[in-house]
Amino acid sequence: MVIEPPPPPKPSPKLPPPAARLSTAASDGIRIILWGVLLNALMAAVKICAGVLGNAYALIADGVESLADVVSSLVVSGGLRIAAIPPDENHPFGHGKAESLSAMVAAAALLATGAGIAIHSLRALLIPSDTDPAKYTLIVLVGVIAIKELMFRMIDRTGRKIGSQALQSEAWHHRSDAITSVAAFIGISVAIVGGHAYVRADAWAALLACVIIAANGARLFRRALDDVMDSAPPPEVEEKIREIAATVRDVVAIEKCRIRRSGLSLLVDIHVEVDGNLSVRRGHEIAHDVKQALLDSQLSILDATVHIEPAAA
Repeated sequence: MVIEPPPPPKPSPKLPPPAARLSTAASDGIRIILWGVLLNALMAAVKICAGVLGNAYALIADGVESLADVVSSLVVSGGLRIAAIPPDENHPFGHGKAESLSAMVAAAALLATGAGIAIHSLRALLIPSDTDPAKYTLIVLVGVIAIKELMFRMIDRTGRKIGSQALQSEAWHHRSDAITSVAAFIGISVAIVGGHAYVRADAWAALLACVIIAANGARLFRRALDDVMDSAPPPEVEEKIREIAATVRDVVAIEKCRIRRSGLSLLVDIHVEVDGNLSVRRGHEIAHDVKQALLDSQLSILDATVHIEPAAA
């Protein structure tokens, strides 16, 4: 009886170089942002027209907010484009900080949006509208809420997939739009059911929405600021990098591992311990193998600096 040898293992698919992966991730982010820009412009036109014709000032303010989101979206798109530019002589560590800076701008715009809505709501409490809103404005708001929540989920999912803080901040602009629309829906519904005496309900609901928007704007701003300040990534990221480096042949242990985020990518500074009796040439080869293993991993590592240290005897 002849026993056939097992088939050779299939080689793992080779990943494109880090720069190409960065460019692809940025392109995915920019594409979905531009869809958001078109959607915001359309929603702004619909809400402003419906608000003017239906005597719903809250809907008009909601439409103006959507126009402001268009500017924020263009800033985030520009940040992603710059972040995808490969390292050059003047920027040897790449241009990734542009993504973090655009995330800060988007988060600041979210905070400004919350403040603007709060000011409008307080004014509406002090000087309530003389006319009641039209019932059909509720239908417009239902459509806006559904579309905006869908856009939030799509953009947030893409942002988490490519590791973009700016894209996640951009997603929250869509959710804040949905939240303010929910507030407007509640307020207009109460005003329609309860009559003119309850016309201030919209303003009270909008003030509650401002608290939610401001809290998330502050959270996103802090996360973007952490990236600009080179804060460490989550512990599981460092653990994974240590595991990858430790699998390289002749690596005895991992001494230090410092990681910082640069936009959509990571920059790694790692110290590996090897047998102190190895030749300088072999130590150099190990360092090269460790760096290549990190760059070839599924992690978004743009560059890695590997230091060779003699292992304790």
